[in-house]
Amino acid sequence: MLAAADRLFAQSELPGAVTMDAIALAASVGKGTLFRAFGSRDGLLDALWAARIAALRESAESNTPPFEPGAAPADRLVSFLDAILTFKIANRHLIRARELSGGLLQSPHYQWMHAEIKRCITDAANPADADYATYNAHALLSGLHIDLIDEMLMQGLPLETIRKLQTARARNVLHPR
Repeated sequence: MLAAADRLFAQSELPGAVTMDAIALAASVGKGTLFRAFGSRDGLLDALWAARIAALRESAESNTPPFEPGAAPADRLVSFLDAILTFKIANRHLIRARELSGGLLQSPHYQWMHAEIKRCITDAANPADADYATYNAHALLSGLHIDLIDEMLMQGLPLETIRKLQTARARNVLHPR
């Protein structure tokens, strides 16, 4: 079922138009089977996302470079944001479908990314208060919305420039002027 859904989202110009009916048909199962397995379209998208983000999550939680506990919070933050950017570009069809469907901020994947970024901000040499860390974690993630990334790329902003600007923004959050 997940493979069929993934194919449909990858082939669709409008991922929001991929219906549970179409997924059920492509997977040769009943629509009820999809709902029993995933609860909703968002549940199915979150299951696809979980399968794809597993490697990123394992890397970030492995305590190996650049994510080891002794690493500078700025380096961990920059590496994590770059990993998210890379992940989103590589999985843009899936990410676009999930970001368009609403409720993204409640998804376990967004919450995990937010918590990791907030932890980096909180761990910085100049620790921030919880409100500052919460707000800036959301603000940094907002710059990684796939529609925004695609728009910047379509306007001719090179990926390396996006990475450099993202790095500068993250470092500025940790060490405001």
